[in-house]
Amino acid sequence: MYKKIISIINQKGGVGKTTTVINLAAGLSMKGKKILVIDLDPQGNATTGLGLSNTENSDNTIYSVLNGNKKISDVVQKTKFRELDLVSSNVDLSGLEVETAGNSKRAFILKDELTSILNDSRPSYDYILIDCPPSLSLLTIMALVASDSLIVPLQTEFFALEGLSQLMKTIERIKSNLNPNLSIRGILLTMFDRRNKLSVEVEKEARNYFKEKVYSSIVPRNVRLSEAPSHGVPVLIYDKTCSGSKAYFSFADEVINQDKLVESAA
Repeated sequence: MYKKIISIINQKGGVGKTTTVINLAAGLSMKGKKILVIDLDPQGNATTGLGLSNTENSDNTIYSVLNGNKKISDVVQKTKFRELDLVSSNVDLSGLEVETAGNSKRAFILKDELTSILNDSRPSYDYILIDCPPSLSLLTIMALVASDSLIVPLQTEFFALEGLSQLMKTIERIKSNLNPNLSIRGILLTMFDRRNKLSVEVEKEARNYFKEKVYSSIVPRNVRLSEAPSHGVPVLIYDKTCSGSKAYFSFADEVINQDKLVESAA
């Protein structure tokens, strides 16, 4: 089976990364795909955005897996959405880098755990989506080592492309040293404002530079998108007719179609 572990990554905060994880997961699950979201950000925003607590159950989080106390299958939680499971996160995760300093294999902990869950005889997930922290830290490296591919949300604003060059260097280093199969699946333009000349410029620049890697779906600036997380639901459920929802439904279709193309070519 074609395995799809996808990290959603950008070392800049506030670019719509967690929003993308939550709504891509919801969109794919509504299309009948079985999804596991792994919240790898100590802020735990993907956890609360899917309606779970990032303060309770502190033993049943990704932190307990990465510090060796639990197997990943022990900490998978159901969300209130069918076909969508979650491995939650909380602030404990921020101490992991110091605690694992002596472990030379620490970059591979997440990969090994995910391999075990994918090789499990129970029904497997169609997609595993990892919400990375907004930094190029150990947690991000763990995600890059474990992933097949990456989706990079890119905010259509000044300096957006400058920040990407640092991320690209990190990805190249991981490819040459730790995960030769890693690829960029695509760039998703976020927080787009059609009335703003800069948004239009950044889109043009991104498409010139990354060519067909830039998805045709574009996520607009949309107040409903920023309201939804406080209600603990994806915007696709909070207000499925708003412009943000339409963009993420279309994006979920693009992701599924990418795989259909790969599978038909194989």
